[in-house]
Amino acid sequence: MWCGVKFLDRAKIFLKAGNGGNGCLSFRREKFVEYGGPDGGDGGKGGDIIIEGANHLNTLIDYRYQQHFSAKRGENGSGSNKYGAGGVDLVLKVPIGTEILDENDEFVLADIVHEGQQVVIAKGGRGGRGNNKFKSSINQAPRRAENGVVGEELWVWLQLKLIADVGLVGLPNAGKSTFLSMVTKAKPKIADYPFTTLIPQLGVAYVDSREFVIADIPGLIEGAHDGRGLGHKFLAHIERCSALIHLIDITQEDVMGAYDTVRNEISLHDYEIGTKPEIIVLNKVDSIDEQEALDIKTQFEDKYQKNVHMISAINYDERIADILREAVRD
Repeated sequence: MWCGVKFLDRAKIFLKAGNGGNGCLSFRREKFVEYGGPDGGDGGKGGDIIIEGANHLNTLIDYRYQQHFSAKRGENGSGSNKYGAGGVDLVLKVPIGTEILDENDEFVLADIVHEGQQVVIAKGGRGGRGNNKFKSSINQAPRRAENGVVGEELWVWLQLKLIADVGLVGLPNAGKSTFLSMVTKAKPKIADYPFTTLIPQLGVAYVDSREFVIADIPGLIEGAHDGRGLGHKFLAHIERCSALIHLIDITQEDVMGAYDTVRNEISLHDYEIGTKPEIIVLNKVDSIDEQEALDIKTQFEDKYQKNVHMISAINYDERIADILREAVRD
């Protein structure tokens, strides 16, 4: 899905907008003009730093190896009332779904959610005024010009949060990658061991006349919200999802304990994610006795008072289609 490009979803970069050009101190000097007066032009404005959303990007890898970015300064003013040219703006392209946070990683400065959306994140400095601007009735020959204003500079965090309609969650080896590969054209790595998925995966699914995006994040383990395992880095990728499909391996020893672990990690990471609509799915039902699977389903529904689906993700059937319909139900 990521076309062989290394996935990177966080980067810290330094931005320096251009300084304004200096105003010019100059007097008109022409033959036969005895009192020329001031003619110093203003300096040009420094270039802004603009961040723009781009659909063709899906990783922040470009910002791993280059962390400092500067826009051009404005040119100085000159005589004959010539203004300095403005500095060229610097436009940095980022994937759709990128948040820009302050240096302390606390406040969201901007959120890029559309193709072509632009945000000025550092403003160029104003150009200094030339001495022509200081001429007055009591000072016909001002010997004063301003220096340009220094452009803004700051460190920011770029954080990519995938934009998907539905998020797949569950413990490692719950069958999320298999499910994604069955309902979309995504080709995630699939194997019978934990942590097969090391990067988020996206796929486009279709059911009836609906088209929507599903995101599969690496499996969560207990303590993921606090930095354990792999999943903690990717919990942010399901924050934008409208609904969650929670896959649980029915063959494991403690099915309900597995459910509780993931729900707890999601809620500890972000309470709002825990309030999203959730479709609970017991997977790999073809691996155990049918009556045993029904007993587990009944126990689960009695304990949590929630509807539970049973599937085998390796076989796409109407049960899986029903799950997709429920996930995108308005």
